[in-house]
Amino acid sequence: MSSDAPRLLHAMLRVSDLERSLAFYSRHFGLREQRRIAFPEISRTLVFLAAAEDDGRGMQLELWHEPALPVGAVSTDGHLGIGVHDIDTFVANLSELGVPVHQTPRALRPGGRRIALIADPDGHELELLALD
Repeated sequence: MSSDAPRLLHAMLRVSDLERSLAFYSRHFGLREQRRIAFPEISRTLVFLAAAEDDGRGMQLELWHEPALPVGAVSTDGHLGIGVHDIDTFVANLSELGVPVHQTPRALRPGGRRIALIADPDGHELELLALD
């Protein structure tokens, strides 16, 4: 692929409690804050997260916090996919910590990759995909 080809930069999730969401994604997925953009005049904050070892060129997760606007009903029409090693242990640990598990690890088709479904603090669906 040429260096001038488009590339994915970030995906955005609206969150109701910025600090709670930062703690969730940091604690469970090792994401670290890369940059923060504050708009104090409209009480909006955007925080971009990435893997700790990322060089700044990889995909990022943008958390959008704007207290004046309710997050609203969470749709099940989409999700974020996150690869994890030892999916059984990873999901078991999340469950013990009180993270909602909607589907325990399993293959959806014969020979397919094992996946699990969990929810973040605002109910956004996260699809965990086995990397091993």
